[in-house]
Amino acid sequence: MPLKPRLEAMGLSPNGEKLLAHGGEIASKWELVARSRIVGADALSSQALTFMLPALLVDIAEALTPDFSKPFRDRADIAASHGAERARRANYGPEQIAQEYQFARETISEFAAAHLDLTAEDRMAIDHLIDLALCDSLHAFAFTQEELRRRLAASISHDMRTPLAVVLNGAQLVQRSCRPDQAKRWAEKIANNADRLKEMVGELLDALTFAHGDKLPLELSSFDMADLVKEVCAEYRQMSSTRVRTRCDALPGIWCRKSMRRALENLVNNAVKYGDGQAVDIESKRRGERLILSVHNSGAPIPAEQQNRIFEYFTRDVTAAASVGWGLGLPFVKRVAESHGGFVAVESSAGHGTTFIINVPIDCVPYV
Repeated sequence: MPLKPRLEAMGLSPNGEKLLAHGGEIASKWELVARSRIVGADALSSQALTFMLPALLVDIAEALTPDFSKPFRDRADIAASHGAERARRANYGPEQIAQEYQFARETISEFAAAHLDLTAEDRMAIDHLIDLALCDSLHAFAFTQEELRRRLAASISHDMRTPLAVVLNGAQLVQRSCRPDQAKRWAEKIANNADRLKEMVGELLDALTFAHGDKLPLELSSFDMADLVKEVCAEYRQMSSTRVRTRCDALPGIWCRKSMRRALENLVNNAVKYGDGQAVDIESKRRGERLILSVHNSGAPIPAEQQNRIFEYFTRDVTAAASVGWGLGLPFVKRVAESHGGFVAVESSAGHGTTFIINVPIDCVPYV
């Protein structure tokens, strides 16, 4: 049943009806406060930021209606969904959730003081509902984070088992082998799989060390981005059958070479995995005082509904045949770009493939 007829059938009190009639106004005011005072809120769309507020207002409207006995929906479900959704965002923690509900309390109280005739019991009921919603949301946040940690532990044990087995078996074969060519071949396999383990551990540490909006500790230096792109490209040409092409002019600037290299490697890794074996293109160019570093592949596009989620921790397309890793690479790329004073974006469509773009200042010193 549509919302308006359903609410009319509920028989709300005048206070309840007036509150819901001004729900859009309350939500807009709350959103302005949240974006200006909550760290990380400015990165959310309006729908993602405010989706819990309409349900909270319906709850309050019901509470302001004496003898109301037909709840519109389950309050706890919305609050729990809110907490679970926030747990998947790298720049959100319990303190931000508490701020969301505190600012909701303040915004609703200001509206009520100006437009509603409330009793002391009504005000207590409003506070009680907001407190319950906050508790439900925080509980879901903690539960979801614990579930993500369990999933991460399971992924670690599974993904690391294969390269570790190759390393151990290879070492045993090298010890037993009397032929230099065999020993060399197994030594290469040991080295390659040790590198895989090193990358997994590094990716994991990047994700777990710098959570909830912390900036990366960057070591700035002056170098030519074209040289870095060529180095990364040369490495992938040696270890992958996928063609990796570059379009780079000389582009000196001041960045953290180590973190920019890891970010670029993450993007190229993804492009190779999801590029259906087709060529991967890396391009760096200058636009004003900004560096535009992009990685393009021609594989299947990223669905529009997923494009805003792929930069969150522990998110990956588990249906893809090439799906590997823990969903930590793209959040790290985002953190690198933001720590340099820039941002990362994605453009993906069936006709043009997928392009990830790192946009950062040429000189990052003022932003670090």
